[in-house]
Amino acid sequence: MSEYIKIQAQTTQELLEHLDVSDDDAKPFIQQEQHPVIVVKNLFENKFFIEGIKLLAHALPKRESVWWACLAVRQSLVADESEEGYALQSAELWARQPTEENRQQCKQWAEKLEYKTAASWAATAATWCTGSIADPDQPEVAPPEQLYAHAVAGAVSLAAVVNEPSRSEEYYTHFLQQGLNLAAGGNGQV
Repeated sequence: MSEYIKIQAQTTQELLEHLDVSDDDAKPFIQQEQHPVIVVKNLFENKFFIEGIKLLAHALPKRESVWWACLAVRQSLVADESEEGYALQSAELWARQPTEENRQQCKQWAEKLEYKTAASWAATAATWCTGSIADPDQPEVAPPEQLYAHAVAGAVSLAAVVNEPSRSEEYYTHFLQQGLNLAAGGNGQV
């Protein structure tokens, strides 16, 4: 699957050590020796959207994965001039410029929104990519390597259902196309 240049893992097994497949019914569709994109597509074809999102979030590099969350949340956002809008804007800024200052801004918005919205999870994803997850007055603690992907999966999954749950399958499918475009080196604007 050489067209998916941003995905380093050659087999799904490489990703499963960081990922919990929570839906037992999805497990038969996860062939560990297959490329992650094949497995993600198979999960989507069989309507295991959340498991597919989780796998793709883990397969993408950090910045692309956070950008994917931003793209999904942008489609579900009601107002730019809101706390959610500012949280999303901070995550978008971090994806373009992953500085510590931008990461701290994401952390502030995620905490302010109490991790309850898709935008707060996009900001959390950026927060968990680098730096320390400890409070500023504590010794530095690096986030676990794949922690960001859990927040990305939360953001993308929530974005698919937050406004129009009856259209969630349509949103999941569109978000998959965005994620696969990013995996192929695109900008996700599909």
